[in-house]
Amino acid sequence: MCQTKAAIVLLLLFLAGCKPAPEPVIQISGATMGTTYHVTLVNPGELRADELKRDLDFQLEHFNTIASTYIGDSELNRLNRAAVGEWHDISPVLYAILNMAIEVSWLSGGAFDITVAPLVNLWGFGPQKHEYVPDQAGIDAAMALVGYQKLEMDMLEPKMLKREAVQLDLSAIAKGYGVDATAVWLASLGVTDYLVEIGGEMRMAGKSPRGDSWRIGVENPDPDAEGVLPVAVTDMGVATSGDYRNYFEKDGKRYSHTIDPRTGRPITHRLASVTVLDPSCAYADALATAFSVMGGDAALAMANSQDIPIYLIEKTDEGFVSRYSDAFAPYLEEQ
Repeated sequence: MCQTKAAIVLLLLFLAGCKPAPEPVIQISGATMGTTYHVTLVNPGELRADELKRDLDFQLEHFNTIASTYIGDSELNRLNRAAVGEWHDISPVLYAILNMAIEVSWLSGGAFDITVAPLVNLWGFGPQKHEYVPDQAGIDAAMALVGYQKLEMDMLEPKMLKREAVQLDLSAIAKGYGVDATAVWLASLGVTDYLVEIGGEMRMAGKSPRGDSWRIGVENPDPDAEGVLPVAVTDMGVATSGDYRNYFEKDGKRYSHTIDPRTGRPITHRLASVTVLDPSCAYADALATAFSVMGGDAALAMANSQDIPIYLIEKTDEGFVSRYSDAFAPYLEEQ
């Protein structure tokens, strides 16, 4: 399963001198979740950038204590160490993330799976990097510890039970949830026009500083291509997953960092990048990973059946080509 994200670019045309910004703007940025964040507020009223940054840093730091795999005593890591076969109380935030993750796992037929960490580590794409191909016995052993079906959620209270000793990794959904949480916080302050970005995942609302929809750009993985694809969106979350930056080669064969939880092996299809739109950035984040695992044909079929806006970039013998779902077409027409 994909653990890193392809680039998605915010086209801040008002900063590039296209025309003066018609509304006051506040921009704040910082570090979180092993990456960076950027927030743009339009017409912020009496809000001050320094106070917003202080409060946002505090909230994101608290979120990290819940969902991080790198903080030893985070709630997620405590849950990973918790006993098997017992119900454990969890925070409402972690409960919401896990429920959404399981929903996307079910919807994608297991292409998305937050228990995939043993396979990611086995193939050398986890904290301990290496570049060798594991044997089948190692893959089988790791696969025995993978499977979202090994998790059980209480339907009435924020509790979870692990049927087996699985290890949860939320890296393919946590940044998107952090974006959503930040957006909800901004709305609670009365902000109606904003863009939030964490590690390439975005959510925007209202109008851009130009007074129209926000513009984002989907990066082309072709190093010889010029520019990005502009997309007009608002009141929407955006996430992109890609397969063209993180891999290793052994004996002339390329091994992708995108691991299919259903096979235990890196993907072999030619889908290079997928961008997903959804009102929830967390949901878009998880779906982007699922579609990256599924491949172009399966991803497009599922997106069209579920009315999900997605944009695919695939590598062919003639170069990179793009396809998109029916639900994505209106966003291109708004350019």
